[in-house]
Formats: sequence, C-alpha cells, structure tokens
Amino acid sequence: MLREIGDWLMRNQRAIRATQWIVVVAYLALLVAPTLLPLPSRTAHLWTNLTLFAQFVFWGLWWPFVLLSTVLVGRMWCGLLCPEGAITEAVSQHSRGLAIPRWMRWKGWPFVAFAATTIYGQMISVYQYPKPALVILGFSTVAAIATALLWGRNKRVWCRFLCPVTGVFAVLAKLAPLHFRVDSQAWDSWRKPHPRGPAQLVNCAPLVPIRTMKGGSACHMCGRCSGYRGAVTLARRSPNHEIVHVAGSDPRPMETMLILFGLLGIAAAAFHWSGSAIYVEVKQTLAEWLVDHGVMWPLETVAPWWILTNYPDLNDVMTLLDGAVLLGYILVMAIGAGGAVAACVALSTRLLGRWSSARFHHLVQSLIPLAACGVFLGLSMTTVSLLRNDGIVFSLIGPLRAAMLIGAGVWSLWLGWQIAGLYGSAARRVVALLPLIVAVAASGAVWARLFWSL
Repeated sequence: MLREIGDWLMRNQRAIRATQWIVVVAYLALLVAPTLLPLPSRTAHLWTNLTLFAQFVFWGLWWPFVLLSTVLVGRMWCGLLCPEGAITEAVSQHSRGLAIPRWMRWKGWPFVAFAATTIYGQMISVYQYPKPALVILGFSTVAAIATALLWGRNKRVWCRFLCPVTGVFAVLAKLAPLHFRVDSQAWDSWRKPHPRGPAQLVNCAPLVPIRTMKGGSACHMCGRCSGYRGAVTLARRSPNHEIVHVAGSDPRPMETMLILFGLLGIAAAAFHWSGSAIYVEVKQTLAEWLVDHGVMWPLETVAPWWILTNYPDLNDVMTLLDGAVLLGYILVMAIGAGGAVAACVALSTRLLGRWSSARFHHLVQSLIPLAACGVFLGLSMTTVSLLRNDGIVFSLIGPLRAAMLIGAGVWSLWLGWQIAGLYGSAARRVVALLPLIVAVAASGAVWARLFWSL
C-alpha cells in the first residue's frame, strides 16, 4: 500500500505543483493583507476579522501542526505544500547556477538561523501582530528567492542549507514512522530496460544523495524518486530506528546544539518570558537602580516596531530596558537549561565508558521526543488562547498536555536505554540511565512550568 502511495506521488508531480501554488497564493494573501488593515478591536472574532484569522492560521494551525506532521509523516510539508520551497524551486529554474559556496555549507546555519529568528520574533511580538509576521516570514521568502537566483538550478538550496526551520524539521523527521527506503543492492544491480533509450533521471530538489540515504532528516518526502532504479520505496519503519541505529554513525555537533540550546533552551525561554516572575523582578530591580543613579534614557527610549514592540495605542510598548532584559533572559535561560541537560548527558556518556564525543552526540538524540513535544505544546498555546478568546474552551487540554509530556519523557528515556545498550554492559547501561532521567525530568519540568505552578 505504501509503495503505491509513493508511486502515486511520483506520477502526480504536476498536480502537486498546482497545489503548491494554491498554497503560495493563500500564504501571500494572509501574510500581506492584514498589514493593510487596522489592528483588530477587542470585540473582533476569528471568523469576522481577517487579521485574527491570519494570526490563527499562521501561529495557531500552521506552525504547531506542521511540526506534528513532521513527526508523523516526515518532511512531507516541505516536499508537497511549503510555499517558500515551491517559490524557491520555481525561481531556481532561472538561476545563474553558481556553485554552492563553502560558507553556505557550514553545518551551524540551521541553529544560528533558528536562534536568531526565535529571539527576534519575541522582541517584535511576531505572534501578536501582522507586520512583524510579514517582516520575519517575508524576509525569509525574499532571502530564499535571492538564494535561488544565484546558486543551483532547479534546486532548493535555501531549504537545504539556510532555512531557519530546516534544522528543526530534520531533527523531528527522525521520529517519523514513514520514510523512503533505499535498497543499495537493488540500486547497484539495476540495469536500464532499454540500453539505447534515455537514462532514467530524478531531480532531488533538496540535494539529497539518494543512493546513500539512510534516514529521513534531509528527505522532503516529495515522492519524485519513488521506484527509481527499482530501489526507492515508501515504507514503514520503527519511530526509534533512525535515532538508535543511524544517528550514531553520523555525529553532528551543531545538531546537538540545536537540540540542547535551541529547542530545549531558546524555544522554552521564548515561551516562558512573558509570564515569568523572574523577568519582571529583574526588570524592576534594574529600573530602580537606573532611577537611583539618574539614568532615565533606557526607561524612556523606544525603538521602531520592527526592532522592539511599539504599539502605544494598545499599551504595548517595549523600552530599551525591556528589550535588553528580554534578550538576557532568553540567553541565560537557554544556556542554563541547555547546559544542565548537557551536563547530565555528558555524565551518562562517561558512565558508559571512556569519554566519546560521538556517544555524547548520540545520547543527546534521545531527547528529541521531549524537545518536539515541548515546542509543539508551546506553539499550541497560541491555538488554545485564540480559541478561548472566542469562547471555545477545551476542558481536557490540561490532562492532554500532561499525558503528552509524560509520554514524550518516557519515549526519550526508552531511546536513551536503547542507545546505551549499544555502548556498554548491562550494569553500565542501568547506571548511565540515571543522569538521563534527571535530564528528562528537568526538561519536562521546564515545559510543564508553562502550564502549571510547580
């Protein structure tokens, strides 16, 4: 059945591209139109106000459920529906076709782009207002077009190397129970049916080396390669397989940074700061010190809305002090939370035997389910709050959140147990799991603090 679905995707690329352009039109309309309208009043509703509707589509549906779909079916969003990917590939047909420069291939761009976008989004209140959404999403789209015009041809160079969320999608896709499986033996033994006929070709837009593909991190699940050389098929796999049996052979330090300090650190802090008593206390303490010393400009100076939130008509304005404390809060919490988890994983690594950086990076991969669940629940806060403002309340949301966090934590520990079994004896395996339990419990508590007082 899955083989047939993959082959169907391969045969219907024209219909897929038409669907992508429908998504592009809807995306641009919802992104641009609200910026031309006045901000919604307190009595506006999702179904009567385009700005609120667009806000709900982007941040209440699109973001959280694209992440969820990546865990369930891999990066099919990237390959079948993403408007930025569709635009990039279309523009790339007219590219100068320059070789991809070395600086662009740096493995750290996904982490840097994710961190910068997340922090900047909080500083300009991207979830609350349409113009910040246009700045962040629009800049990404313009940068993707510029990249497509210069490098590669008929490729998605931006999506592979520079997209702010490509690293997050690559990490989450490791949990997907679906992937395009490559049989290297069948690939090598394949013979062209008609020796004098044209060679069978496939354009892998995200530049994945199909023959050697072992996991689903980079694959966009577009289906173009389904059946290629009789070796590529859409298939089931264990959701644990790639993390346990593939990730260890390809340690990626920057991916470790993304998991520890990006998803478990910066993302968590970005959701926390607005309701944090620590943030308020630090800001008040600094404000009192500045007043006592006659330094008033950080308390009075505001910046344009595209630098710091500035909507005086809605009593929503950030001063330079607000922005500095916000930036400091996110960075300190990210370093603290990510560093604490890293220390626990490092201890687990050492308890399994002599120190090995490859083993450390492999063990960090076990935290992906918890990181994915936390980011999904954090983003879904916008979904819940927008619906609640319109009188739609889900009574089971609390128990559902708790069940998801607990389930994700147990999943992470099970992955850690399986990974540890690859490196040490039974006794070492048991002992090494103890620091990992602490790491999972601490990270789970950070996410739980968003919803309950602990």
